[in-house]
Amino acid sequence: MPSFHNGAVEIAFIDEGEGDPIVLVHGFASTKNVNWVYPAWVSELRKDGRRVIALDNRGHGDSAKLYDPASYAIAEMASDVTALMDHLGLASADVMGYSLGGRIAAHIALARPERLRSAIFGGIGMAMIEGGGPGENVAAALEAPSIDEVTDPVGRTFRAFADQTRSDRLALAACMRGSRGLISREQVGRIAVPVLVAVGTADEVAGSGPALGALIPGAEVLDIPNRDHMRAVGDKVYKAGVIDFLSRR
Repeated sequence: MPSFHNGAVEIAFIDEGEGDPIVLVHGFASTKNVNWVYPAWVSELRKDGRRVIALDNRGHGDSAKLYDPASYAIAEMASDVTALMDHLGLASADVMGYSLGGRIAAHIALARPERLRSAIFGGIGMAMIEGGGPGENVAAALEAPSIDEVTDPVGRTFRAFADQTRSDRLALAACMRGSRGLISREQVGRIAVPVLVAVGTADEVAGSGPALGALIPGAEVLDIPNRDHMRAVGDKVYKAGVIDFLSRR
């Protein structure tokens, strides 16, 4: 599997297909495979004539594991995405992030808008601004000696997911603590690239997608019917909406 270094941090990635490039940024405790390969995002986007690039975020998958929460500030994680684009010689690309990946994409939209042809914020709505969702309860659950000791239901869900994906739980706990920086309504209102906000209608983690979309000039909103935070990722409505958005942006 190919990899490159952003400074001292090794980042694993895939690069498949030909055509307009899209970079996929997965969510917390997931991987490029779990978020994008297994739910057939990579194959569907390739069928649509696109070059598909996906990375394992630092602390996840096959990328380097770090244990200082400061290493997971959103600006640091966003720098891995733009460094990957530099490594591949891409001046700009469409970027789709899910959940934490959406926060990363939003940071790039604000800090480096020239690198984005468009941004897709999947699985993240007003939580980008207001917070909520998983927090210290999840970090504590990841650090617990056994899942049997975890009583918090949200923490237990993420601990089970981390165990299932054989993740480095201490690296994930550091990531949870370091990556929860929010952005303001005023900042969101300055996003000037084409944006699609796509959130499941049963998602209790992301916050309101329509409310976030209303704050971003010209943003489009896609409701993913009857899907929660975990099940929205591979939904056919989500895929069809993204492909339609990309065809028009």
